[in-house]
Amino acid sequence: MGKGSRDDRLSALPDDILVNILDRLNVPEAARTSILARRWGQLCAKLSRLIISVQDFLPEGVLHTNVSVEELVRTNAAVVQATESILARRNPGEHTIRLLSTTFYLRDDAPLSIGRAVGHVMATHLVEVAKFTVRTGKDDIAEIDDDELITCARKFMVFFDACSNAFGGLTSLDLENLRFGESDISSILVSCKQLKHLHLYNCDCGEHSTLQVDHAHLSELCIVQCLLSHVKLSWLPQLTQLVFDGWIDYDDPLFIGHVPLLKAVSLTNVALSSNKMFKLSEFLSSTSVQNLKLGFKSEKIWVQPECPTQSLASVFRQLRFVNLVNIPEGYDLTWTMFILEAAPLLKDLYITVCAYLNISFCNMVLMLVQMSALLKIYFHLCCFCHAGMGSCVFNGDG
Repeated sequence: MGKGSRDDRLSALPDDILVNILDRLNVPEAARTSILARRWGQLCAKLSRLIISVQDFLPEGVLHTNVSVEELVRTNAAVVQATESILARRNPGEHTIRLLSTTFYLRDDAPLSIGRAVGHVMATHLVEVAKFTVRTGKDDIAEIDDDELITCARKFMVFFDACSNAFGGLTSLDLENLRFGESDISSILVSCKQLKHLHLYNCDCGEHSTLQVDHAHLSELCIVQCLLSHVKLSWLPQLTQLVFDGWIDYDDPLFIGHVPLLKAVSLTNVALSSNKMFKLSEFLSSTSVQNLKLGFKSEKIWVQPECPTQSLASVFRQLRFVNLVNIPEGYDLTWTMFILEAAPLLKDLYITVCAYLNISFCNMVLMLVQMSALLKIYFHLCCFCHAGMGSCVFNGDG
């Protein structure tokens, strides 16, 4: 500051620059600036990014995974107060909200208060991206019994039915630990007409149930640790990314229908020695995938090696990136050759191997060197090992 100046240089900046600075803070930090002067309080009403999360209201060092019931109630109330307060300051239609994201616990009437506040803003403002992340307070599946899953799902559906305006404009929805009724997920998809991103963690409609997904705008679908026998992607014309992690039925668990834009696919599963193996050409028959991740939480490779066929070549004709994660001990890389042979445009192959440092591992490294020289592909090999095991990183650029 110069001599005699009463204003610091930061306050002398134009409003649009100060709002840009505040947009980079979380909501509690941005709100605290309002005590500086009346002008700063007015700037908070112009923010374009509103990310209101329970995590930001927890005491320092406390994670949402180990929060007490008392702390859960307190932080949820803080999220409600922050949401209502910051949204009430805004003048209808004056400033576009580019991102409105709220993360809260499914407890008491807090979701209803948040949903109604968000719904009112959607009716009076232009909101480009709106996201709900709904937590139940538990991340360990083993700690949640069937009755809790059903109870939480019923609470969510009460919230959903009471806040149709908010869900009608929602573009992203993250849900966890819910056991829905038979038609609940279909109702959610029908009502959330603008939905682009849907993440489901430990959600189903009962054990061994089927999830059918039809949606005009959904571009990203993530299904993790859901007790589903079948997932049917019947009609998703905008879907570009799919994550399917863990399934319990080994009889064609995934059906991919009309998904013409699907580019990135991640499939991870536990496979026992008695389980059947799957052909990727059948899993991905109607796609032209470019980015493929295969995870193996298992004692065997669950992917069936295939002979080069016209069908396989059609599936992999656009494949650019392959990521193989946690290949079980005892496997070399001969089973991957069918992917390489069927993917003429492949650029990167990333491999993570869990193995003892024995002769099979050495053979794997030798094979990588040979494949790199032959196919001119970049390889990254990491061996993450437990007690009594070593580690190695191999990089090669053919």
